[in-house]
Amino acid sequence: MKRSENGFTLIELVMVIVILGVLAAVALPKFVDLKSDAKLAAVQGVAGALSSASAINYAAKKANSAKGISIGTCGAVASALQGGMPATVVVTPAIAASAVAVDTSVSSCTVQDSADATITATFTAIGI
Repeated sequence: MKRSENGFTLIELVMVIVILGVLAAVALPKFVDLKSDAKLAAVQGVAGALSSASAINYAAKKANSAKGISIGTCGAVASALQGGMPATVVVTPAIAASAVAVDTSVSSCTVQDSADATITATFTAIGI
């Protein structure tokens, strides 16, 4: 009589566990640091919104001086945002005095995460 056995051997099971362990060790660091990637994306999004708000405000002021707001610092651009500035970011420094035209100045401003100062993005502010 021939006896047939079904199933995996102990060596096969151990090899599968070792391979899964190696894959987990390689893939895990990619998923652990998602928080800082998300913070960076949020800061870059706010910087893009501030740059757009500054450009739209400049165009509105030039087209009709009654519309738009006066911007003299990087922080003042935040008041041009429709929903306001998120509490998780901070804007620095003041707009430089380098004049582009008679009544405007352009400056590169920095947005940084309020909890982690190493997460930053820049935007261009147009003062008027």
